[in-house]
Amino acid sequence: MEKKLTPIKLDSYQPLREVVCETLRDAIRKGVLAPGERLMEIQLAEELGVSRTPVREAIRKLELEGYVIMMPRRGTYVANLSIRDVNEVFEIRTSLDSLASGLAAERITDEELEHLQRLLVSIGEYIEEGDMDKIVETDMEFHDLLYQASRNSRLVGIIFNLREQLTRFRSTSMSYPGRLKATHEEHCRIVEAIAKGDVKEAQAASEYHMEQAEHTLLASMEELKKKAAAKSGKQQ
Repeated sequence: MEKKLTPIKLDSYQPLREVVCETLRDAIRKGVLAPGERLMEIQLAEELGVSRTPVREAIRKLELEGYVIMMPRRGTYVANLSIRDVNEVFEIRTSLDSLASGLAAERITDEELEHLQRLLVSIGEYIEEGDMDKIVETDMEFHDLLYQASRNSRLVGIIFNLREQLTRFRSTSMSYPGRLKATHEEHCRIVEAIAKGDVKEAQAASEYHMEQAEHTLLASMEELKKKAAAKSGKQQ
């Protein structure tokens, strides 16, 4: 495994194992540690400038979260989602996001609606600037607020758990040609329906958004697969 990570600054108020876990999780989400890549405790510890203990603890937590897979006698690897995994997650997410958007159309406050509209403006500006980090960050804030407006904490908890399984592919998916503009337009349609209090329209707009997100994710995963195969061929 080539060196990919930078040493951790040991000045955080958080326990070291949490800092290591966040660092590794972020590296997986951004593709620095790629799906299927083997994780070596010793090398990770050296790159991060820490002992093996917090690395081991972090890996165990990431296994519970679904980010890594620990295989007896074979080692630890970054989890690689299959097409079936994606289909299953999106089958559930589409229904839940549709429900959340419909509830938001009934229950959102004026302040929340105004906040959603401001976030859409910000995302549009970040798209113009090409600031992917800000786009992803604000997109997450947009969805968090939308789910909050459903006023159903159990629904939100289930959605967050499912979303976490796909978060690491978000930047890659949103970088797919044409997806950023399409996503923004889809978000605008959802918010317009919510603003009108139109439950059915909000649900339909949300379902369409999730269907398009799934199609794009599968396409981007296929692109990553081809690049990995090409890279492997060159190395051989």
